[in-house]
Amino acid sequence: MTPTPLLSSLRPVAPILIAASVMLSLVMGLRQSIGLFVQPAVRDLSMAVADFTLAIAVQNLAWGVLQPIAGAWATRYGFRPVMIGGAIAYVLGLLALATATGFAGVLIGAGLLIGLALACCGSGLAMAVVARPVPAALRSNVLGMVSAVGSLGAMISAPIGQALSLDFGWRAGVFGFVAISLVILPCAWMAGRVDRIPIPPSPGVAADAGTAREAARAAMRYGPFLIMTLAYFVCGLQLVFLTTHLPSYIAFCGLDPMLGAQALAMIGGFNVLGSLFFGWAGGRWPKAVLLGLLYISRSLVLAAYFGEPPSSGSTLLFAALMGFLWMGVAPLVSGLVIEMFGLRWQAMIQGLAFTSHQLGSSLGAFGGGWMFDAFGNYQLAWQIGVGMGIVGGVLQVLSGLRKPPPPQLATA
Repeated sequence: MTPTPLLSSLRPVAPILIAASVMLSLVMGLRQSIGLFVQPAVRDLSMAVADFTLAIAVQNLAWGVLQPIAGAWATRYGFRPVMIGGAIAYVLGLLALATATGFAGVLIGAGLLIGLALACCGSGLAMAVVARPVPAALRSNVLGMVSAVGSLGAMISAPIGQALSLDFGWRAGVFGFVAISLVILPCAWMAGRVDRIPIPPSPGVAADAGTAREAARAAMRYGPFLIMTLAYFVCGLQLVFLTTHLPSYIAFCGLDPMLGAQALAMIGGFNVLGSLFFGWAGGRWPKAVLLGLLYISRSLVLAAYFGEPPSSGSTLLFAALMGFLWMGVAPLVSGLVIEMFGLRWQAMIQGLAFTSHQLGSSLGAFGGGWMFDAFGNYQLAWQIGVGMGIVGGVLQVLSGLRKPPPPQLATA
């Protein structure tokens, strides 16, 4: 069967797409699996759960604050140097965590360094890399496919980390992650070949032609972008609460600790289906409406799981459903930002929205740990997450049903 001209156009840029996908898979898979080490690390280092989750909160804050800066640097200096710097920071952060002797080492390693790494070679820059060289007609599907491959990392890293941790201690599990993270370096180098490809124009998008400051001002004055950004806060709160606290919740309920790793791996596996579906759907229906429905569905699944005592079966079913509703956000948000503002400043503007996401992530990580220490359970934490998710989803759907004029530069 002869491939269509559109599909044939992907062949020359396939190495870039594959490298960015593998980079994203490892970066996100390792990050999503750090929660496996919370309980053994806090016992070994004589810390409170809230101390470790404070480091995860700092990681998410650093990721969010530095994401728009990394995006602007990538536009100015190129993606390759920014992503390689992030890969090096990832390796150093995991080394610092593996050799930590107290809170300071956990904060620097799992917090600051990994937060910097995620800003420089995580989902924001990976999605900007793959959006540039593909035709607009295929962009949503390609974003979904790359997001799908990026979801496989947890299926690899979580079982490896858990097995090493159970057999040799939590530090061995983190050293296993260090070995995996070394693969990010050559992937960042290969994905950086996108710097040779000119930025295609985005007709009718004013912000695509302006400066970084003008584009940022246009974004922060555009209603649909602000609503998407606020809903993104709740997305971060829910997801990081789960990646940080689900293994601890499972152990707290007396279930097999290995079930936590299996649940994270299940989330990673069903991420693939969800990313492919929402990437495909985003090319056919309004992305903002799909995004809001995703948030509402995710909140209902959270309520159903945490509202009843968990079992092995219900946990794996919950992980499958959450996985389907997890990374599907990535192609929808990336596609929305491109529709609103074009490709030139996509990484920076998406980083502005992601700052809100990471504020929510920090609250989900630290707030969940604080509430557990204060009340001895996660009940109030998940109830707050569910309520905020439904409100944010409804606002996002209502925003998607409106058709406001496109954003304009502040100087226009």
